[in-house]
Amino acid sequence: MGAGYPGTPSTETLESFARMEGVYAEWAPNEKVALEVAAGASMGGARSFVTMKHVGVNVAADPLFTLVYTGVGAGLVLFVADDPGMHSSQNEQDSRNWGPFARVPVLEPSDSAEALEFTREAFELSERFDTPVIVRSTTRVSHSKGVVQLEGERKELDQTAYQKDVAKWVMMPAMARGRRLALDARVDEMTRLAEESPLNRIELRDSALGVVTSGICYQYVREASPDASVFKVGQSFPLPAEAIRRFAGSVERLVVVEEADIYLESRLRMMKVSVDAIELPKSGELSPGLIARALGFAAPSTRVAPSGLPPRPPLMCPGCPHRGAFYALRKVKAIVTGDIGCYTLGTLRPLASMDSCVCMGASIGMAHGMRLAGQGDDGPVVAVIGDSTFAHSGITGLLDLSYNCGDATVCILDNRVTAMTGHQPNPVSGVTLQGRQGAATDIEALCRAMGIRRVRTVDPHDLEASQTAVREEVASDGVSVLVFRAPCALLIDEKEQPYSVDEELCTACGVCIRLGCPAISIGEGSKAEIDVTLCVGCGDCVQVCRFEAIEPTGPACDIGGV
Repeated sequence: MGAGYPGTPSTETLESFARMEGVYAEWAPNEKVALEVAAGASMGGARSFVTMKHVGVNVAADPLFTLVYTGVGAGLVLFVADDPGMHSSQNEQDSRNWGPFARVPVLEPSDSAEALEFTREAFELSERFDTPVIVRSTTRVSHSKGVVQLEGERKELDQTAYQKDVAKWVMMPAMARGRRLALDARVDEMTRLAEESPLNRIELRDSALGVVTSGICYQYVREASPDASVFKVGQSFPLPAEAIRRFAGSVERLVVVEEADIYLESRLRMMKVSVDAIELPKSGELSPGLIARALGFAAPSTRVAPSGLPPRPPLMCPGCPHRGAFYALRKVKAIVTGDIGCYTLGTLRPLASMDSCVCMGASIGMAHGMRLAGQGDDGPVVAVIGDSTFAHSGITGLLDLSYNCGDATVCILDNRVTAMTGHQPNPVSGVTLQGRQGAATDIEALCRAMGIRRVRTVDPHDLEASQTAVREEVASDGVSVLVFRAPCALLIDEKEQPYSVDEELCTACGVCIRLGCPAISIGEGSKAEIDVTLCVGCGDCVQVCRFEAIEPTGPACDIGGV
């Protein structure tokens, strides 16, 4: 079975798994639940696979740290995808650090073929050593393609029988102490066998330079310095200390090339291996050019983007329902504690209506904290959170706000999907990963069950109703919840009739521009223009134009599959 929570760059892994014959796969509300479901399946004798991005491990860490004590039933593998350079993340983390921290084996594939090979090996290691195993990817590995050699038919395994064993599975202190000793012995054995692991590879070439590296950085090193000898680390924890020492003794100069943390370099120095320091960026992604220059070589030729290209700041899509919500919040000059989703773009101009974004679900707790700190006199404090994020980790924040007699308005932006990561279903939509119809969470009923009396729903494309609702709720005492409900614009198969601007009536006041719709731009004479190929006919701009200068034009178009 497979479970996970969507998060770039890990999302497609579970989606691909779910399309396989004879498997069960689900999106869980969050990564902690996904790992707990997988742990139960493993305990029950079924091999289990969990996917998440790097910040998801933070959420799943609670069960993970105890599962390395209990061990597994059938194999249990976590696929964790890091995001160096923060292409779609709020921070950089190096998941290799979970290895020594949690005492869990970590494998690092460097391409598509190794991703398959290492995952197979991860299940074997999991069952051989009675432990969860992490397979660590990065954005470039997850989002690249390569030739993969399949080894015949998929191997069918019989499910193992569950054996009652409270000493193994019940981690009360007396039993946990014994499992801790077993864990230490397991790590010692895995460290000994790491010396012979086929996942680690020595490539001897010119002895003048030796490079210790892993993951995607191995590919960069081979391009930057084809003649260098390489110790390719496939198992980041436990590391094969003696094999690395022998490699270090075979080269005149030893360097480490790695992204994110200096994980390998630190571990080598702890092993008393002499390493030459090289100047590589401390954050962001590496590249063959950066590595070549750090090693003193000529950088390989790369394509350079033409100069003078206009910037393309990220914007909400034409017809995005979140636009109306933020337009209303800007009108009341609210302090908006935000969250993670497409609506995070509400931070940017021209909407400029979001003030914080820390982690999944933080918006509600932070709004409560802002009010406790005395904020709210110069503008109301409002939390904004999406439906999927609310299910992920916002429910407990709202429970705290209600239980502790808070005084803030919570806006739940319900577009019926996890839009940011590719329109995955979630508990609010009620459709499962494999297309089964499950129970759809009733947000309003759930909020009322928490004791919140002021709960109302509004269509964000009705700008007047949205502004009225926001003004009334932020003026009320105590906790109130405002659900903005409208589907994601990209899920609408047929758009409404597009709009155009009557140049004679347009006064170039700029009000429609301040909606931040990509279909609207400033044309000749500073007057607004609407690109009918982008306009989905949501009508937001019509509602803000005081001069009736925006009117329907042309036939409606099919935008299915955009």
